[in-house]
Amino acid sequence: MALRRFLGYGVVGAGLVSAGWSLHTNDYDPNSLGIVRLSRSAAAVVDVALTYKRELYYRKWDKETPEYKAEKSRVHKIAAEKLLQLICINKGVYIKVGQHIGALEYLLPKEFVQTMKVLHSDAPQNPIEDLYKVIRQDLRCNPEDIFDSFEREPLGTASLAQVHKARLKSGEVVAVKVQHPYVKGNSRVDMKTMELAVNVLARIFPDFKIHWLVEESKKNLPIELDFLNEGRNAEKVAKQFEKYSWLRVPKIYWKFSSSRVLVMEYLEGGHVTDLDYIRRNKIDTFAVANRIGQLYSEMIFRTGFVHSDPHPGNILVRRTPKDSLEIVLLDHGLYANLTDKFRYDYSNLWLSILNVDRKAMRLHSEQLGIKGDLYGLFACMVTGRPWETVMQGLTKVKYSKEEKNTLQNNTSLVLPHISDVLEQVDRQMLLILKTNDLIRGIESTLRTQNRMTAFWVMSKCCVQSSYAEQRAQQAASGSSRILWLRVRERWELFKLNCYYLYLGLINFGFLKALKQVI
Repeated sequence: MALRRFLGYGVVGAGLVSAGWSLHTNDYDPNSLGIVRLSRSAAAVVDVALTYKRELYYRKWDKETPEYKAEKSRVHKIAAEKLLQLICINKGVYIKVGQHIGALEYLLPKEFVQTMKVLHSDAPQNPIEDLYKVIRQDLRCNPEDIFDSFEREPLGTASLAQVHKARLKSGEVVAVKVQHPYVKGNSRVDMKTMELAVNVLARIFPDFKIHWLVEESKKNLPIELDFLNEGRNAEKVAKQFEKYSWLRVPKIYWKFSSSRVLVMEYLEGGHVTDLDYIRRNKIDTFAVANRIGQLYSEMIFRTGFVHSDPHPGNILVRRTPKDSLEIVLLDHGLYANLTDKFRYDYSNLWLSILNVDRKAMRLHSEQLGIKGDLYGLFACMVTGRPWETVMQGLTKVKYSKEEKNTLQNNTSLVLPHISDVLEQVDRQMLLILKTNDLIRGIESTLRTQNRMTAFWVMSKCCVQSSYAEQRAQQAASGSSRILWLRVRERWELFKLNCYYLYLGLINFGFLKALKQVI
């Protein structure tokens, strides 16, 4: 009995000491306490559930009536605003998951998606004094000992960090990325709480199986919170693509970097979707789209090391003093590391789609985890095009506003099946789907969706990836067919070049875009 009492007091005492220490190290901010954040989250989730019960589920509706649809939309909007308020107060991991929700246009009600989109461009920021404290803790020196100047207004604010322009004592202009205080310490509790919230949302929307979102966030978050890993990723991708003189990746200043502070070269430019900047600097949008497409095709199909957060704020464009175009790639915290087998299967899936080969589509979809007739929906998710267009041939049908409307109107009918696809598919595919959607969003803003070079470059990368894996398999078995595979690869590439040149000349004015790629 005495032992039990002693252990009980010990647990309570340890909890109090832990809470006191957390308050002390975080300037006695109660928001840094896990129990405060957990309680606030639980209250918000209960509030959302009661809102639906009180405002929508208090009676039986005819779900086909305009009245029900209007009321459901209104309640969705109220619930989304409540969740957004929680996200903005708790910050950190909550913002990260909120940004994911803002990208799930094919999975969640539009009221939630549109409400959360504000987090992509208007994430809450911390006062500069909080960032100075992180710098002092991690680098064990005062910011004024490192920097001659440090701009108070951030260049940008994201879910896990914010970036400020500064000047080192050496005179070099740098971008300083500092992790938001409390993010790392609260990440574990926050993810548990987010798991609870997702379970409640799944009860409200039984067709939406979004547990994979929490699982992926739990897996990726520790990686994104390590800024030293981000620095290593930046150096690795810069080395892999040093052949491209038009690609710039910021240099890392390791002496002034830690797991929560990353000091890097400051590179100016306009956001890739800033059309005013692009026009003002006379930058060709097709040249921009072609180079981004070329870069990501090589990442996905050739190297397997894929920058997985290409939203517009992470890709800059600019003209050099020599009047050439440069692409600046920022934020290297999250990369997908694709296996050789995945790249082989995904390359063959794309080739089967481009060749309108339904049997091969089913086969390669199965190899990526998709069961039965869901392969058709999977092909639509991969391409971002309706099934009718896939079957007519992507290279033969121009993207149009009518096609976009068809896709959006049909999405609500297949939402449960989209959830099934996301539950079944190879986990590596989740980041690729996100990357594909972001790249398509950039092309939509630039109005370059119909450029033929996209399919031409991607087809070549798919063929090269497929044959590289076949040669590797033959080499492992000691086969002498490697030379024959090289000949076949050259022949396939020659046929591709001829086909796309012909198709472009006939339908799409291909030569101008082709010159920009070459």
